[in-house]
Amino acid sequence: MEIIQFFIDLLQDPRSFIAEWISSLGPLGAYGPIFLIIFIETGVVIMPFLPGDSLLFTAGFFAADGQGLNLAILLPVVWVAAIVGDQCNYWIGREFGRRIIDSGRVKSMTPERIEKTEAMLDKYGPLAIFLGRFFPFIRTFVPFFAGMGRMHYKKFFLFNVLGGIVWSSVFTLLGYFFGGIPVVQEHFELVIVAIVLISLIPAVGGVLKAKFGKKR
Repeated sequence: MEIIQFFIDLLQDPRSFIAEWISSLGPLGAYGPIFLIIFIETGVVIMPFLPGDSLLFTAGFFAADGQGLNLAILLPVVWVAAIVGDQCNYWIGREFGRRIIDSGRVKSMTPERIEKTEAMLDKYGPLAIFLGRFFPFIRTFVPFFAGMGRMHYKKFFLFNVLGGIVWSSVFTLLGYFFGGIPVVQEHFELVIVAIVLISLIPAVGGVLKAKFGKKR
């Protein structure tokens, strides 16, 4: 329960957590937790609820104006975390995917999310690896199902690298360039909530579409 509460608090106020990491671990040490959380969100299929988008935005904010992080270090750190995370998830799906689904122990892997992920892979193929990066939950499930479906590894690797770099760069740079704006600083928590809500819109829409589509 403590670890769940930790992630809930992190989702609500990532700025306080990163500030504490910089204070307690030093600027270089703070990259470790950031790397770990991005890696876990993308690489461990049972942890799709971690705050990847908001954490990247907040980390970018701390890289602006000498607030403790260095953009030239931060970007490679989040690139590697995102890419290696998807690589691990692909091989987890490839080696253990069917057993994990049949066990029913991954409660976040609901039938609606499975259906949406598989539909994206069927429609877009390897491009889904890139597109899925921008959808919470889906970005964790896509590499898992790509591995389970035996997607050609070279194709997966190419779109994994492209998606990992683009996704992590976009949100980090948004925080870097816009996090220092006074109105954003004054309402930082609201901005984080907005990022989370906007990123969830496609997932919620997919659930509603699947629910009402079945009724029709």
